[in-house]
Amino acid sequence: MKKILSILLVLCLIGTAAVFAGGQKDADTPAEDSAAATPIVVSMATDVGGLGDKSFNDGAYAGLLMAQSKHGVEVRVVESKQQTDYVPNLSGLAEDGSSLVYAVGFLMEQAIKEAAANNPDTYFAGIDIWAADTDPANFQGISFNEHEAGYLAGVVAGMMTKEYASASDKLNDANVLGIVLGMFIPPVEKFEVGFIAGAKSVNPDVEIISVTSGSFVDQAKGKEAALAMIEQGADIIFHAAGLTGLGAINACTEAGVMAIGVDVDQNNVAPDTVLTSAEKKIVQATYLTAKSVIDGNFKSGNAIYGIQQDAVGISPFHGFDSIVPQAVKDEVARVTSEMKAGNIDVPVSRADLN
Repeated sequence: MKKILSILLVLCLIGTAAVFAGGQKDADTPAEDSAAATPIVVSMATDVGGLGDKSFNDGAYAGLLMAQSKHGVEVRVVESKQQTDYVPNLSGLAEDGSSLVYAVGFLMEQAIKEAAANNPDTYFAGIDIWAADTDPANFQGISFNEHEAGYLAGVVAGMMTKEYASASDKLNDANVLGIVLGMFIPPVEKFEVGFIAGAKSVNPDVEIISVTSGSFVDQAKGKEAALAMIEQGADIIFHAAGLTGLGAINACTEAGVMAIGVDVDQNNVAPDTVLTSAEKKIVQATYLTAKSVIDGNFKSGNAIYGIQQDAVGISPFHGFDSIVPQAVKDEVARVTSEMKAGNIDVPVSRADLN
């Protein structure tokens, strides 16, 4: 009997230890699951154009949403109302626990580099901002070969405004094109000179009127500039001007001529007006940087996207596809192939364009 009681006592002790150990494991599991389930926070501070520009800021935001959809990251956005908001907004996002913070636009260069230096445990990425050798190791510059996209858009415009003006009642025989720019900064200059070079390559006699509005957020200025060009015979107007460019597109719609959008496919802004857009794949570039943080292989320095990576180009013709001659489409394909082969040297500045 004593032997039996001893065995039972040992079994009870073993059972109690097992239950306690099991209970201890269960108690730890929720904490482990909670830590594993905590999403990476990816944030963005817009430039003064803010969300709703249907261009630059919206494209970057779409890249963040792609990362959210594919990887479950948490997305935060702060809209800058003025340039003095840049540093506080970027630093605030870092201090609030973001793993990666984006600045959108060349004008935010100084601000993001200052924020990166002050927040070394957070990654920063600047779209249209170049990274120098002396910049913090937690900063990546994302830039594009805008001149390549501009060149292709110029080829389309140059051919349509002269050889194929009869294809649409929105075109005339004046052989004049227009360009509305925002602020004259390197990415905008590259769009402009690429467009001019592309148009001149297929239409050497074309007249091109270019106006710099000095703003990315003044739709009235964009509309006024475009209307003045239209009065001088322009039947296709390209813009690289953010919200200001939406005013230019509006002018084209009212006057019954064509527009070419920028940064993203802007056909949805005015489907009966926007022939195509000179695109840089902001959405994809923004997503890829976020993914590098998720995968643990973020790299400082410069990430450059161009025609070689299929990261710049022109948008589909959408509703205009039936009136754009096959000869224009074939020329775009030929030029794209030649650029990829290194056989076309596209200028990047007005000085190069001469």
